[in-house]
Amino acid sequence: MEQTLGQITHTKNFQQWAAQDESVIATWLPISYESREGLAGIPIVGRNWTVRASLQAMEQVRAARRTHQFDAMFFHTQVTSLFAHRLMLEIPTIVSMDATPLNFDTIGAPYAHAPSRIGPVESVKNALMRRAFTRARGLVVWHEWGKKSLVEDYGAPPDKVAVIPPGIDMERWNFPRAAANSGDRKVRLLFVGGDFKRKGGDTVLAAMRLGLGHECELDIVTRDPVDASGVPNVRVHHGLGPNMPALMALYARADVFIFPTEADVLPLAIMEAMASGLPIVTTRVGAIAEQITDGQTGFVIPAHDEHALCDRARRLARDPELRRRMGAAGRAAAEERFNGSRNYPRILEIMKSFVDEGAGRR
Repeated sequence: MEQTLGQITHTKNFQQWAAQDESVIATWLPISYESREGLAGIPIVGRNWTVRASLQAMEQVRAARRTHQFDAMFFHTQVTSLFAHRLMLEIPTIVSMDATPLNFDTIGAPYAHAPSRIGPVESVKNALMRRAFTRARGLVVWHEWGKKSLVEDYGAPPDKVAVIPPGIDMERWNFPRAAANSGDRKVRLLFVGGDFKRKGGDTVLAAMRLGLGHECELDIVTRDPVDASGVPNVRVHHGLGPNMPALMALYARADVFIFPTEADVLPLAIMEAMASGLPIVTTRVGAIAEQITDGQTGFVIPAHDEHALCDRARRLARDPELRRRMGAAGRAAAEERFNGSRNYPRILEIMKSFVDEGAGRR
Protein backbone atom coordinates (compact mmCIF):
# COMPACT_ATOMS: atom_id res chain seq x y z
CA MET A 1 0.00 0.00 0.00
CA GLU A 2 1.40 3.37 -1.06
CA GLN A 3 1.59 5.70 1.95
CA THR A 4 1.05 9.22 0.63
CA LEU A 5 -1.77 11.69 1.28
CA GLY A 6 -5.21 10.04 1.23
CA GLN A 7 -3.68 6.60 0.63
CA ILE A 8 -2.78 6.51 4.34
CA THR A 9 -6.44 6.86 5.35
CA HIS A 10 -7.43 4.34 2.68
CA THR A 11 -4.96 1.83 4.14
CA LYS A 12 -6.26 2.26 7.70
CA ASN A 13 -9.85 1.84 6.56
CA PHE A 14 -9.04 -1.24 4.45
CA GLN A 15 -7.17 -2.82 7.37
CA GLN A 16 -10.24 -2.38 9.58
CA TRP A 17 -12.49 -4.48 7.35
CA ALA A 18 -9.86 -7.02 6.33
CA ALA A 19 -9.32 -7.76 10.04
CA GLN A 20 -13.03 -8.56 10.39
CA ASP A 21 -12.93 -11.25 7.67
CA GLU A 22 -11.95 -14.53 9.35
CA SER A 23 -11.17 -16.14 6.00
CA VAL A 24 -8.39 -13.62 5.31
CA ILE A 25 -4.87 -13.50 6.74
CA ALA A 26 -3.44 -10.20 5.52
CA THR A 27 0.20 -9.19 5.33
CA TRP A 28 0.44 -5.42 4.95
CA LEU A 29 3.49 -3.90 3.26
CA PRO A 30 3.42 -0.08 3.56
CA ILE A 31 5.47 1.76 0.93
CA SER A 32 6.50 5.09 2.41
CA TYR A 33 7.24 8.12 0.26
CA GLU A 34 9.76 9.38 2.81
CA SER A 35 11.79 6.16 2.86
CA ARG A 36 14.77 6.33 0.50
CA GLU A 37 17.06 3.83 2.19
CA GLY A 38 19.68 2.63 -0.28
CA LEU A 39 18.09 4.59 -3.13
CA ALA A 40 18.77 8.25 -2.43
CA GLY A 41 22.15 8.33 -4.14
CA ILE A 42 21.07 6.54 -7.31
CA PRO A 43 20.57 8.90 -10.28
CA ILE A 44 16.94 9.15 -11.48
CA VAL A 45 15.78 6.45 -9.03
CA GLY A 46 16.28 8.63 -5.95
CA ARG A 47 14.11 11.37 -7.43
CA ASN A 48 11.51 9.23 -9.20
CA TRP A 49 8.71 8.14 -6.85
CA THR A 50 7.27 5.53 -9.22
CA VAL A 51 10.57 3.72 -9.66
CA ARG A 52 11.44 4.09 -5.98
CA ALA A 53 8.03 2.79 -4.84
CA SER A 54 8.12 -0.22 -7.17
CA LEU A 55 11.63 -1.16 -6.04
CA GLN A 56 10.62 -0.83 -2.38
CA ALA A 57 7.52 -2.94 -3.01
CA MET A 58 9.40 -5.78 -4.69
CA GLU A 59 12.07 -5.81 -2.00
CA GLN A 60 9.38 -6.08 0.70
CA VAL A 61 7.42 -8.75 -1.22
CA ARG A 62 10.55 -10.88 -1.66
CA ALA A 63 11.32 -10.59 2.05
CA ALA A 64 7.76 -11.50 3.02
CA ARG A 65 7.71 -14.56 0.72
CA ARG A 66 10.61 -16.06 2.64
CA THR A 67 8.22 -16.73 5.53
CA HIS A 68 4.74 -16.57 3.95
CA GLN A 69 2.94 -18.25 1.08
CA PHE A 70 0.53 -15.82 -0.57
CA ASP A 71 -2.65 -16.80 -2.40
CA ALA A 72 -3.28 -13.33 -3.84
CA MET A 73 -1.64 -9.93 -4.01
CA PHE A 74 -3.00 -6.40 -3.98
CA PHE A 75 -0.94 -3.40 -5.13
CA HIS A 76 -2.17 0.10 -4.33
CA THR A 77 -1.41 2.32 -6.09
CA GLN A 78 -0.08 1.31 -9.49
CA VAL A 79 3.24 3.01 -8.72
CA THR A 80 4.11 0.05 -6.47
CA SER A 81 3.44 -2.57 -9.15
CA LEU A 82 5.78 -1.93 -12.08
CA PHE A 83 8.34 -4.61 -11.29
CA ALA A 84 5.91 -7.29 -10.11
CA HIS A 85 5.06 -8.49 -13.63
CA ARG A 86 6.78 -11.87 -13.26
CA LEU A 87 5.21 -12.46 -9.87
CA MET A 88 1.78 -11.72 -11.36
CA LEU A 89 2.16 -14.85 -13.52
CA GLU A 90 2.43 -16.94 -10.34
CA ILE A 91 0.00 -15.21 -7.96
CA PRO A 92 -3.41 -13.67 -8.85
CA THR A 93 -2.95 -9.94 -8.48
CA ILE A 94 -5.12 -6.83 -8.30
CA VAL A 95 -3.62 -3.48 -9.21
CA SER A 96 -5.63 -0.69 -7.56
CA MET A 97 -5.40 3.04 -8.11
CA ASP A 98 -6.96 6.35 -7.20
CA ALA A 99 -6.28 7.56 -10.77
CA THR A 100 -4.41 6.41 -13.84
CA PRO A 101 -1.08 8.09 -14.67
CA LEU A 102 -2.74 9.92 -17.56
CA ASN A 103 -5.59 11.04 -15.27
CA PHE A 104 -2.97 12.43 -12.92
CA ASP A 105 -1.08 14.20 -15.71
CA THR A 106 -4.17 16.35 -16.36
CA ILE A 107 -4.29 17.66 -12.76
CA GLY A 108 -0.62 17.39 -11.84
CA ALA A 109 0.52 21.03 -11.84
CA PRO A 110 -0.62 21.86 -8.26
CA TYR A 111 1.12 18.66 -7.14
CA ALA A 112 4.34 19.99 -8.75
CA HIS A 113 4.02 17.10 -11.20
CA ALA A 114 4.52 17.24 -14.95
CA PRO A 115 5.13 14.51 -17.53
CA SER A 116 8.76 14.14 -18.47
CA ARG A 117 9.85 16.31 -21.37
CA ILE A 118 12.09 13.44 -22.48
CA GLY A 119 9.90 11.45 -24.83
CA PRO A 120 11.61 8.06 -24.36
CA VAL A 121 11.19 8.33 -20.57
CA GLU A 122 7.42 8.76 -20.93
CA SER A 123 7.30 5.93 -23.45
CA VAL A 124 9.08 3.55 -21.08
CA LYS A 125 6.87 4.58 -18.16
CA ASN A 126 3.68 4.03 -20.17
CA ALA A 127 4.95 0.67 -21.44
CA LEU A 128 5.69 -0.50 -17.89
CA MET A 129 2.23 0.63 -16.74
CA ARG A 130 0.56 -1.19 -19.62
CA ARG A 131 2.52 -4.34 -18.78
CA ALA A 132 1.42 -4.20 -15.12
CA PHE A 133 -2.20 -3.56 -16.10
CA THR A 134 -2.12 -6.43 -18.61
CA ARG A 135 -0.51 -8.95 -16.24
CA ALA A 136 -2.80 -8.10 -13.32
CA ARG A 137 -5.75 -10.43 -12.95
CA GLY A 138 -8.02 -7.50 -12.11
CA LEU A 139 -7.93 -3.71 -11.88
CA VAL A 140 -9.68 -1.57 -9.26
CA VAL A 141 -10.09 2.18 -9.68
CA TRP A 142 -11.94 4.69 -7.50
CA HIS A 143 -14.16 6.34 -10.14
CA GLU A 144 -15.63 6.15 -13.64
CA TRP A 145 -13.17 8.80 -14.85
CA GLY A 146 -10.38 6.33 -14.07
CA LYS A 147 -12.15 3.37 -15.67
CA LYS A 148 -12.63 5.36 -18.87
CA SER A 149 -8.89 6.08 -18.95
CA LEU A 150 -7.94 2.44 -18.29
CA VAL A 151 -10.15 1.29 -21.15
CA GLU A 152 -9.44 4.04 -23.68
CA ASP A 153 -5.84 5.01 -22.85
CA TYR A 154 -4.42 1.66 -21.72
CA GLY A 155 -6.56 -0.85 -23.60
CA ALA A 156 -7.94 -2.64 -20.53
CA PRO A 157 -11.03 -4.79 -21.17
CA PRO A 158 -14.01 -3.11 -19.44
CA ASP A 159 -14.96 -6.29 -17.59
CA LYS A 160 -11.48 -6.42 -16.03
CA VAL A 161 -11.99 -3.05 -14.32
CA ALA A 162 -14.03 -2.67 -11.12
CA VAL A 163 -14.97 0.82 -9.91
CA ILE A 164 -14.75 0.63 -6.10
CA PRO A 165 -14.25 3.88 -4.17
CA PRO A 166 -12.65 3.95 -0.73
CA GLY A 167 -15.02 3.44 2.14
CA ILE A 168 -15.94 5.25 5.34
CA ASP A 169 -17.07 3.67 8.60
CA MET A 170 -20.59 5.04 8.41
CA GLU A 171 -21.36 4.19 12.02
CA ARG A 172 -18.32 5.97 13.46
CA TRP A 173 -18.87 9.01 11.23
CA ASN A 174 -22.56 9.36 12.07
CA PHE A 175 -23.03 12.52 14.14
CA PRO A 176 -26.47 13.70 15.29
CA ARG A 177 -27.01 17.18 13.98
CA ALA A 178 -28.20 19.80 16.45
CA ALA A 179 -31.30 21.84 15.72
CA ALA A 180 -30.85 24.64 13.23
CA ASN A 181 -28.62 27.43 14.44
CA SER A 182 -30.87 29.89 16.24
CA GLY A 183 -28.46 32.78 15.90
CA ASP A 184 -26.83 32.42 19.31
CA ARG A 185 -23.55 31.43 17.66
CA LYS A 186 -21.79 31.84 14.33
CA VAL A 187 -22.10 29.12 11.71
CA ARG A 188 -19.06 26.83 11.86
CA LEU A 189 -17.09 26.15 8.69
CA LEU A 190 -14.57 23.30 8.48
CA PHE A 191 -11.62 22.94 6.09
CA VAL A 192 -9.43 19.79 6.17
CA GLY A 193 -6.40 19.60 3.90
CA GLY A 194 -2.91 18.41 4.72
CA ASP A 195 -1.44 20.22 1.70
CA PHE A 196 -2.88 23.63 2.56
CA LYS A 197 -2.19 25.46 -0.70
CA ARG A 198 -3.16 22.66 -3.11
CA LYS A 199 -6.34 21.97 -1.17
CA GLY A 200 -7.42 25.58 -1.66
CA GLY A 201 -6.46 27.02 1.71
CA ASP A 202 -5.53 30.39 0.20
CA THR A 203 -8.96 30.58 -1.43
CA VAL A 204 -10.57 29.84 1.94
CA LEU A 205 -8.71 32.68 3.67
CA ALA A 206 -9.49 35.05 0.79
CA ALA A 207 -13.21 34.25 1.13
CA MET A 208 -13.04 34.89 4.86
CA ARG A 209 -11.45 38.28 4.17
CA LEU A 210 -14.31 39.12 1.77
CA GLY A 211 -16.65 39.24 4.75
CA LEU A 212 -17.41 35.59 5.38
CA GLY A 213 -15.32 35.79 8.53
CA HIS A 214 -17.77 38.24 10.08
CA GLU A 215 -20.67 35.80 9.68
CA CYS A 216 -18.90 32.47 10.28
CA GLU A 217 -16.11 30.89 12.27
CA LEU A 218 -13.60 28.60 10.61
CA ASP A 219 -11.61 25.55 11.74
CA ILE A 220 -8.60 24.71 9.56
CA VAL A 221 -6.99 21.26 9.83
CA THR A 222 -3.65 20.98 8.03
CA ARG A 223 -0.06 19.89 8.43
CA ASP A 224 1.28 23.14 6.93
CA PRO A 225 1.92 26.50 8.62
CA VAL A 226 -0.95 28.94 8.07
CA ASP A 227 -0.78 32.72 8.25
CA ALA A 228 -4.32 33.75 9.24
CA SER A 229 -3.30 37.14 10.58
CA GLY A 230 -5.99 39.73 10.07
CA VAL A 231 -8.65 37.09 9.40
CA PRO A 232 -11.32 36.98 12.12
CA ASN A 233 -12.72 33.84 13.76
CA VAL A 234 -10.12 31.34 12.49
CA ARG A 235 -8.67 28.41 14.45
CA VAL A 236 -5.81 26.30 13.03
CA HIS A 237 -5.30 22.68 14.11
CA HIS A 238 -2.13 20.65 13.48
CA GLY A 239 -1.25 17.03 14.14
CA LEU A 240 -4.69 15.50 13.56
CA GLY A 241 -4.31 12.19 11.71
CA PRO A 242 -6.87 9.92 10.02
CA ASN A 243 -9.88 8.95 12.17
CA MET A 244 -8.47 10.63 15.29
CA PRO A 245 -11.18 11.53 17.84
CA ALA A 246 -10.16 15.22 17.84
CA LEU A 247 -10.55 15.34 14.05
CA MET A 248 -13.91 13.59 14.16
CA ALA A 249 -15.07 16.01 16.86
CA LEU A 250 -14.45 18.92 14.48
CA TYR A 251 -16.62 17.26 11.83
CA ALA A 252 -19.29 16.64 14.48
CA ARG A 253 -19.47 20.29 15.56
CA ALA A 254 -19.22 21.82 12.06
CA ASP A 255 -22.14 23.16 10.03
CA VAL A 256 -20.56 23.39 6.55
CA PHE A 257 -17.53 21.70 4.95
CA ILE A 258 -15.55 23.91 2.56
CA PHE A 259 -12.97 22.34 0.29
CA PRO A 260 -12.02 24.54 -2.71
CA THR A 261 -9.20 22.23 -3.82
CA GLU A 262 -7.06 23.13 -6.82
CA ALA A 263 -6.23 19.51 -7.72
CA ASP A 264 -7.63 16.25 -6.38
CA VAL A 265 -8.94 12.88 -7.47
CA LEU A 266 -11.71 11.60 -5.17
CA PRO A 267 -10.95 13.09 -1.75
CA LEU A 268 -11.62 11.03 1.35
CA ALA A 269 -12.15 14.24 3.30
CA ILE A 270 -15.27 14.87 1.21
CA MET A 271 -16.50 11.34 1.91
CA GLU A 272 -16.00 11.93 5.63
CA ALA A 273 -17.93 15.19 5.40
CA MET A 274 -20.77 13.48 3.53
CA ALA A 275 -20.89 10.69 6.11
CA SER A 276 -20.98 13.40 8.81
CA GLY A 277 -24.10 14.92 7.26
CA LEU A 278 -22.42 18.18 6.22
CA PRO A 279 -23.30 20.26 3.15
CA ILE A 280 -20.17 20.77 1.05
CA VAL A 281 -18.71 23.56 -1.06
CA THR A 282 -15.98 22.23 -3.34
CA THR A 283 -14.48 22.59 -6.80
CA ARG A 284 -14.90 20.99 -10.21
CA VAL A 285 -11.60 19.09 -10.43
CA GLY A 286 -10.65 15.42 -10.88
CA ALA A 287 -13.59 13.10 -10.17
CA ILE A 288 -15.24 15.30 -7.54
CA ALA A 289 -18.27 15.69 -9.80
CA GLU A 290 -18.84 11.95 -9.18
CA GLN A 291 -19.01 12.68 -5.44
CA ILE A 292 -20.99 15.89 -5.14
CA THR A 293 -24.15 16.70 -7.07
CA ASP A 294 -24.26 20.47 -7.44
CA GLY A 295 -27.34 21.91 -5.76
CA GLN A 296 -28.27 18.64 -4.03
CA THR A 297 -25.45 17.45 -1.77
CA GLY A 298 -23.51 20.71 -1.95
CA PHE A 299 -22.19 23.33 -4.32
CA VAL A 300 -19.49 22.80 -6.95
CA ILE A 301 -17.60 25.96 -7.95
CA PRO A 302 -14.57 26.79 -10.12
CA ALA A 303 -11.15 26.52 -8.48
CA HIS A 304 -9.43 29.73 -7.32
CA ASP A 305 -12.77 31.55 -7.06
CA GLU A 306 -13.00 33.09 -3.59
CA HIS A 307 -16.08 35.11 -4.59
CA ALA A 308 -18.01 31.96 -5.53
CA LEU A 309 -16.84 30.27 -2.34
CA CYS A 310 -17.93 33.23 -0.24
CA ASP A 311 -21.31 33.35 -2.00
CA ARG A 312 -22.13 29.61 -1.58
CA ALA A 313 -20.85 29.41 1.99
CA ARG A 314 -22.82 32.54 2.92
CA ARG A 315 -25.94 31.08 1.31
CA LEU A 316 -25.60 27.97 3.46
CA ALA A 317 -24.79 30.00 6.56
CA ARG A 318 -27.99 32.01 6.17
CA ASP A 319 -30.29 29.06 5.37
CA PRO A 320 -30.44 26.36 8.09
CA GLU A 321 -33.02 24.34 6.18
CA LEU A 322 -30.78 24.25 3.07
CA ARG A 323 -27.91 23.02 5.25
CA ARG A 324 -30.10 20.31 6.74
CA ARG A 325 -31.44 19.18 3.38
CA MET A 326 -28.07 19.04 1.63
CA GLY A 327 -26.39 17.38 4.61
CA ALA A 328 -29.05 14.64 4.72
CA ALA A 329 -28.74 14.08 0.97
CA GLY A 330 -24.96 13.82 1.31
CA ARG A 331 -25.26 11.30 4.11
CA ALA A 332 -27.63 9.17 1.99
CA ALA A 333 -25.25 9.34 -0.99
CA ALA A 334 -22.31 8.30 1.20
CA GLU A 335 -24.32 5.34 2.53
CA GLU A 336 -24.90 4.20 -1.03
CA ARG A 337 -21.46 4.82 -2.58
CA PHE A 338 -18.79 5.20 0.12
CA ASN A 339 -19.78 2.69 2.78
CA GLY A 340 -16.65 0.86 3.93
CA SER A 341 -18.64 -2.12 5.20
CA ARG A 342 -19.58 -2.82 1.56
CA ASN A 343 -16.69 -1.46 -0.50
CA TYR A 344 -13.74 -3.16 1.18
CA PRO A 345 -15.41 -6.60 1.35
CA ARG A 346 -16.09 -6.21 -2.39
CA ILE A 347 -12.33 -5.98 -3.00
CA LEU A 348 -11.70 -9.01 -0.80
CA GLU A 349 -14.40 -11.00 -2.62
CA ILE A 350 -12.78 -10.24 -5.98
CA MET A 351 -9.43 -11.46 -4.65
CA LYS A 352 -11.03 -14.64 -3.28
CA SER A 353 -12.71 -15.32 -6.63
CA PHE A 354 -9.34 -15.12 -8.41
CA VAL A 355 -7.83 -17.54 -5.88
CA ASP A 356 -10.75 -19.97 -6.33
CA GLU A 357 -10.47 -19.79 -10.13
CA GLY A 358 -6.76 -20.53 -9.93
CA ALA A 359 -7.36 -23.50 -7.62
CA GLY A 360 -9.93 -24.84 -10.07
CA ARG A 361 -7.48 -24.63 -12.98
CA ARG A 362 -4.80 -26.46 -10.99
